[in-house]
Amino acid sequence: MGVLGGLRRVDYPALAMTLALGAGGGAVAMALHLPLALLLGSLVVTGVIAAAGWRPLGRAVYLPMRLRSAFIPVIGVSIGGAFTPEVVGQAVAWWPSLLALLLFLPVTHGVGYLIYTRGGLPRLESFFGSVPGGLIETVQMGEEAGGDVRLMTVLQFLRLILTIIFVPLIFMALTGGAVGSASGVALPAAAVPLTVQEVAVLLAAGALGFFVGRALRLPAAIMTGPILFSAVAHAAGVVHGVPPAWLVGVTQIVVGCGLGVRFAGAERGMLMRAMRLAVVVALVSLGIAYGFALALAGWVGEPVAAIFLAFAPGGLAEMSLIALSLQMSVVYVTVHHVARIVVSVIVAKGARRWIG
Repeated sequence: MGVLGGLRRVDYPALAMTLALGAGGGAVAMALHLPLALLLGSLVVTGVIAAAGWRPLGRAVYLPMRLRSAFIPVIGVSIGGAFTPEVVGQAVAWWPSLLALLLFLPVTHGVGYLIYTRGGLPRLESFFGSVPGGLIETVQMGEEAGGDVRLMTVLQFLRLILTIIFVPLIFMALTGGAVGSASGVALPAAAVPLTVQEVAVLLAAGALGFFVGRALRLPAAIMTGPILFSAVAHAAGVVHGVPPAWLVGVTQIVVGCGLGVRFAGAERGMLMRAMRLAVVVALVSLGIAYGFALALAGWVGEPVAAIFLAFAPGGLAEMSLIALSLQMSVVYVTVHHVARIVVSVIVAKGARRWIG
């Protein structure tokens, strides 16, 4: 009854309009050969419309979180296809960079906190708004401590969105090629035609992974659960392919629209002030991540670019999409982002009483 009630409350015309606008933005971004075009194009178009308060065709842009949540497992299932026995065997060499996260995260958090407080933002909101991972958890903790939910949410979303924008641009500047300019994802397993049985297995991996991961309280369960189930299925040889590129492209549009619509109702003065400071925080954080990548390159068997991507404090789903697009150490990147979220939330919880 609750599910049916939720379906009845969906504004289908507004949803269709939002997805159409997002797809149009993605198409324009692809025509311009922008990096990760479908994700960034849909994000920018819907984000600008939401922040400006425009109502195309008399309706506000709209995308229910339930729809975004339904598509995120597609990314997890795709990543699971990269978990070959050979790749898993390499994981033992990753311990230096996993340990380095324990230093990188407090440094990045502290620098972000100083920038926000020196920029005039309140101390409490600056602390939780600069946590480099766990958006939902940190905003909730900040709310319980008496912070301004709107400001903390804006700061956290800006962390995600600016990192998502800057990272592909950085890679494009370094390599001379666009990131994900076509479908956005290209895995060797994507060329394997799927049978009806394999489609059923992938659907089951996504659904069971989500529900079991949530029941076990895995970090970012909507991603990590499907990754785990898909990885087991691929390692066991039950399935060999991954979701088709067109489906991952649709997922990028849904994820981009889902991020963009969150700017609806944001007070413009606060948004502009937070934006200016968040740009500085994002660039400094990425600079620190690049420094760690250079320092760790000789310690782990991964290229500097992969280490940089693993440390970039963006969203787990979005950073994994970039890794998929680049065909670059997908498992390595994903494991480090899961660890980043877990450590960031633990540190924020430990510091709650001090900052309060």
